[in-house]
Amino acid sequence: MFSETSVQRKINSNPDRIKKDHNQNSPNTAVRKSAMDVQQDHPRNMLKTPALFSRTPNLRDSDETEMRSTLRHYFLDTFNTYESLFDCLASDNAFYTKSISLRHPLIFYYGHTATFFINKLLLTRLISQRVDERMESIFAVGVDEMSWDDLNDANYSWPKVHEVKAYRDKVRQLVLELIDHAPLQMPIDWDNPWWAIIMGIEHERIHLETSSVLIRQHHLSMVKPSLKWQPNRISGPAPENQLMSVAAGKVLLGKDKTSPFYGWDNEYGVHEADISAFKASEYLVSNQEFLEFVNIGGYQKPEYWTEEGHGWLAFSKAQYPTFWRKKPDGWYLRLMTAEATMPWDWPVEVNYHEAKAFCNWKKLQTGQPVRLPTEDEWYRLYDVSGMQEIGSTAAPANLHLDHGASPCPVNQFKHGDFYDVVGNVWQWTETPIYPFEGFDVHPIYDDFTTPTFDERHNLIKGGSWISSGNESLRSSRYAFRRHFFQHAGFRYVVSGDINPVPSSHYETDKLMSEYAEFHYGDEYFGVANFSKALVDLSMQTLNTPELQQLPRHKALDLGCASGRATFELAQYFDDVTGVDFSARFIGQAVQLANGATLRYTLIDEGELVSYKSRTLADLGLSNTTAKVEFFQGDACNLKPVLTGYDFIMAANLIDRLYDPAKFLNHIHERLNIGGVLMLASPYTWLSEHTPRKDWIGGFKKDGETFSTFDGLQALLSQHFQLIQQPVEVAFVIRETKRKFQHTLSEVTFWQRMI
Repeated sequence: MFSETSVQRKINSNPDRIKKDHNQNSPNTAVRKSAMDVQQDHPRNMLKTPALFSRTPNLRDSDETEMRSTLRHYFLDTFNTYESLFDCLASDNAFYTKSISLRHPLIFYYGHTATFFINKLLLTRLISQRVDERMESIFAVGVDEMSWDDLNDANYSWPKVHEVKAYRDKVRQLVLELIDHAPLQMPIDWDNPWWAIIMGIEHERIHLETSSVLIRQHHLSMVKPSLKWQPNRISGPAPENQLMSVAAGKVLLGKDKTSPFYGWDNEYGVHEADISAFKASEYLVSNQEFLEFVNIGGYQKPEYWTEEGHGWLAFSKAQYPTFWRKKPDGWYLRLMTAEATMPWDWPVEVNYHEAKAFCNWKKLQTGQPVRLPTEDEWYRLYDVSGMQEIGSTAAPANLHLDHGASPCPVNQFKHGDFYDVVGNVWQWTETPIYPFEGFDVHPIYDDFTTPTFDERHNLIKGGSWISSGNESLRSSRYAFRRHFFQHAGFRYVVSGDINPVPSSHYETDKLMSEYAEFHYGDEYFGVANFSKALVDLSMQTLNTPELQQLPRHKALDLGCASGRATFELAQYFDDVTGVDFSARFIGQAVQLANGATLRYTLIDEGELVSYKSRTLADLGLSNTTAKVEFFQGDACNLKPVLTGYDFIMAANLIDRLYDPAKFLNHIHERLNIGGVLMLASPYTWLSEHTPRKDWIGGFKKDGETFSTFDGLQALLSQHFQLIQQPVEVAFVIRETKRKFQHTLSEVTFWQRMI
């Protein structure tokens, strides 16, 4: 831990140093000013950038001294540029007036990015105490319309702008002291405490973009022009869009934690896809091209809009794009701090619903399968275009603030056969964000992506004119609610049906999640996985000399729950059937059998959760899927087709049946002569599951103890022979991070004789 005495004490005792570092420091403040100043003599009136906005650093290709210098520059360039964005607000009142109802006022975002640094540095123990508890309680969370957000202004007493500025100054100095003096062990990777510093910088770059959108959505009276944030000034006739062919090919993504560049959790893992040939529009859809949709009354024609899109239309009353302005003398476009005569050759900026409606109109108009591209198709476009990651020279795309503070013409930057494969504006896709195989949540930011795994957040690709740092990388994956606005537009493709993405829902029901972990999760306290242990014990029994000649064609897993034992048995039997009364449990098993990933949350403490994911491949069971099937059924009233088995397993089942005697009196009908029945149970009899009169043991009978094992012998002796004496198998169920159930289940094996 980098202690308070070596960093925070300096901040608290030397306020003059804060002022010096902020105003005279590194040439970074001057750098950003010159980078954003309008240069009238630049070719085509583009902005000249003699000192480019710094790029996300290679975290492995330097020594400690060089890395400290690189991160110092990257941090200051980001922190100062973000503050300069708020110079576009016309008054202090603009900080406290909401741009849109679904977001906090801008004063929140002004303080939020600084608080984010403190929260993450505390988690990695690079610091040991807060800078300002009041500020950090106000500015911690509230950037999207998620369930935990509190957007009620009555619950906030916002600090003064100058107070937040002073707070930011303290955070700036604290981070600089860390970068200069905190212990650093190279490389900086996912597990390194310094990852929190990079995370804070990249997080602020995200908010550089999202805050610029909120400023753009502010009333004009609330904003003012800034020399540091001048728009592009090029415009001309809009080009006519046309479809270009893209050959079939493969998309391969495989970012791992040895990558030299910072990444958010959703980028990591493996993803492969075969992409069929398709056609894509040469240009992003321009304002001119979209005008035809507006002119034909596209916003008033329900046939073009999805059901969700209808809901947004009813709420917004939109008749044309949000950033368009219709005036008596023609159309205008709202930029960040001004309105300009409509640049028809710039890309239209819309939300997903508007882009989708345009595609549906185009589809009906042309008779072709027009739609938005998928994420995989965007990656295919990127690959065929020959694009490379943005280097240290001016970007060959309207990206990274290299060419002004606005979009530019859609025919300005050519990438292979296409234009604007990256940059200018983000591009909506048809793909709801989902995790790649191998997805893992970073422990210090467990709610960056997982809340968006709700099939309501669609991926946007390519970045916009202000996208920088991690946002500009091919591997980046950002998603927004479909009704939200970014600096986002779209291109369209002509292609067939879309392959559905893997389910991205995390099971949050406590019981379902506990069973998912019980079947497929971690082992606790050295106790082996219960389902696997039972199958292993069963195979030891079946491999004894007396039983090893028995056929192993069909097995039945009764009360299979989430299905782990079913898959384990399929390693030894030709066909295995899993049956459970609960369709929800079976759903987890079916999901895995279909090759999907099982995702669930586990309670750590209170409202804090952990996110887990498992595949059959993780457990070495992917070769069993062709041999298993699952059915919903009542163990006391099984379907006639469920018969002819060589082995039946009923694990932790009999003490949960409403009529266990009926089950035991008829189970022989499902088993071949010579077949084996395995029963396992902790004998936890509860009247809520089994009426007291129907318990088969666990009570006094004729004044003597009558155990469940006694009851089993009495009920099974007519058709079965006990193979060996009962054995106990332990199992552990995780309830919370610090609360577990440790239980012993008694296991018996019975061979059908008649």
